Amino acid sequence: MYEKFGQFINGKWQKSSGGETYDVINPATEELIGKASKANKEDIDLCLKSAEEGFKIWKNTSPWERSKVIRKISDLMRKKNDVLSKWLTLEVGKPLKESSGECSGAADIFEWSSEEAKRIYGETLQGRSPDTRIHVYYQPVGVVAALVPWNFPVTLASRKISTALSAGCSVIVKPDVITPGSVMELVDICNEAGLPPGVVNLLSGDPAYISDQLLSSDIIKKVSITGSTRVGKLILKKAAEKVQRVTMELSGHSPFIVFEDSNINKVTDMAIFAKFRNNGQVCISPSRFYIHESKKNEFTKLMVEKTKKLKIGNGLDKDTILGPLTTQKRLNEIETLVETTKKEGADVLCGGKKPAGYNKGFFYEPTVFDNVKDNFTIMNQEPFGPLVPILSFKNFDEVIKRANSNDLGLASYIYTNNLEKAHKASELMETGTVAVNTPVVALPEAPFGGIKQTGYGREGGSMAIKDYLNIKYTHLGLS
Repeated sequence: MYEKFGQFINGKWQKSSGGETYDVINPATEELIGKASKANKEDIDLCLKSAEEGFKIWKNTSPWERSKVIRKISDLMRKKNDVLSKWLTLEVGKPLKESSGECSGAADIFEWSSEEAKRIYGETLQGRSPDTRIHVYYQPVGVVAALVPWNFPVTLASRKISTALSAGCSVIVKPDVITPGSVMELVDICNEAGLPPGVVNLLSGDPAYISDQLLSSDIIKKVSITGSTRVGKLILKKAAEKVQRVTMELSGHSPFIVFEDSNINKVTDMAIFAKFRNNGQVCISPSRFYIHESKKNEFTKLMVEKTKKLKIGNGLDKDTILGPLTTQKRLNEIETLVETTKKEGADVLCGGKKPAGYNKGFFYEPTVFDNVKDNFTIMNQEPFGPLVPILSFKNFDEVIKRANSNDLGLASYIYTNNLEKAHKASELMETGTVAVNTPVVALPEAPFGGIKQTGYGREGGSMAIKDYLNIKYTHLGLS
């Protein structure tokens, strides 16, 4: 399936100069999807030169022209939703309905960015004397390295590519080896929309090797990474050598707080949606459930009942709600964390094992825990899977303190019908994003990102483009 793709350099698909490939596996069947091209140093050097030349063209393309091309990418993505969706389901394992939703949302991201291209506002200030002026304006930062993870490859590649394009930057995209095809299809759409050669490029292959080579180059001026905190710290250290600008959205461990005045039936529906999307392999997935002691039994009962009804299966089957985990490594880590949680004293109310009848595929039952304590491993290590640890709390101040006692700060979820409590809790949460009485956090029009060891910088909203622009100030004497 990867034969028509490869490395995308200077507006053309080409095989690696060394002819090397790597295997890509379907997580639902453990069968080979195909062999994808593996880049070597020669490919990377060619790609860097291509992006450098592409930047010279794109930075001098008017914002209105850039906007038209970016909008066309959005339109083509909507037309090819079924093709992109199938790639996601084959490579990631998520159900087709989820894949389609991701691709629709990614098209919205390109649409938003197309409009932002026309709204890069400068500023003019009155000078200190009548014959001087102060001009502040923005210029594209240069060639961007976009490092894309495997869990939402189309969405996260779209955030990075579209924002770079709207700012006037060229970009080199590096998909994960687990999900290269979905990003390759997206880059092919970008090419079809009419981007000049070299503006968008793609390198497929060993993530650590490619990233290291890109960040070692003087051509790369900015890095955008979505990934784990561990990898983010390594990238940051490497980028520091060249003083490259970095946007990082890293690990999360999101608290889900339910106050005593909540409608528990509605809240558990939202918990199911937020928790089990992509089988919990989501950076903003709620992973620490704090339920007021007066509502904990009701919440737990309903959560177990609803979780047991989720249909597990191949994402290509229309009735599937939960596909497999994406990799054997992820499955092994989930199994280890479940056993650790049990040994530490938690009770498994449902799940906790591979589903019966699945001899192939990285499937695991959604799992709900009770009798969990704050010092358990699962409360400090991001689960990144379908695990639900439930705890109780007594009062407002206590739960806010417990929820904030974590080094990660990406998202948090608050549920209450008390307006004062909703405002106060959202203001006190030490996270970059907060969802109040909704399971939805990430939107194209809103700034998305975290604080603390979840990183810095924002993707989405009117702020994201600023991370791809240099600020220039000119003090102008009129005579």
